[in-house]
Amino acid sequence: CTLDLDDLKSKLNDKTRLVAVGYASNSVGTINPVAEITRLAHAAGAMIYIDAVHYAPHGLIDVKTLDCDFLVCSPYKFFGPHMGALYGKRQHLQSFRPYKVRPCSDQLPDRWESGTQIHELIAGIGAAVEYLAELGRHCDANAKTRREALAAAYHSTVAHETGIIWRLIDGLKAIPGARIYGITDPQRSAERCSTLSLRIGNHHPTAIATFLGERGIFTWDGNYYALNLSERLGVESQGGMLRIGLVHYNTAEEVDRLLVALREFAKV
Repeated sequence: CTLDLDDLKSKLNDKTRLVAVGYASNSVGTINPVAEITRLAHAAGAMIYIDAVHYAPHGLIDVKTLDCDFLVCSPYKFFGPHMGALYGKRQHLQSFRPYKVRPCSDQLPDRWESGTQIHELIAGIGAAVEYLAELGRHCDANAKTRREALAAAYHSTVAHETGIIWRLIDGLKAIPGARIYGITDPQRSAERCSTLSLRIGNHHPTAIATFLGERGIFTWDGNYYALNLSERLGVESQGGMLRIGLVHYNTAEEVDRLLVALREFAKV
């Protein structure tokens, strides 16, 4: 469940205008090599558009280091309200012609934000960022700026999430019939986040999710909008997969409780 960069290279040429790629898979947890993909796109004379919606809660994003032209995410993934967020290089946002009403300003960022803003959601996004920053200040008392606090937060949460996802993977490997989709080699830990999808034998993922839900463990079944991947893996016609998503507030004890329930289900 990783991208074939050689295949990407074969598709890039002087006619390529835009390369769009996901930062991380919301289905199998793979973290894509977006820095390398950005370099390849720019070498071909193309712009790069990164969908970071699933990566945002699992890793620190640095658009300057990535040198991406555009990056989008949704704050609901990093514990805020449902809203969209777009980063774009200033020269692109200034030179592109937005589809907007005539009275809207031509200045940035207003030309891309027609109408009255949803101020309560914007305030919620600020609160979500501040929540993450406060986690960082608890982890590193020397963090002075908010950016330093965010870096400290992700340094801590990534380490915690890495620990519990591999605890889960190791436990799943011992369950008869369990198949994990995605990276399961601990030597490649940096290439995945704490999200995985699985199937257990021929059991329908909805049956597993229902079983877990009755025990107070909440997961998602189906394709989670990753339809192409579900089809390519050959599981779409079989109900897709069961997705388990872990974040910084999940605990090792919760992982163990999940594994106990899955072992119980596998015996049904």
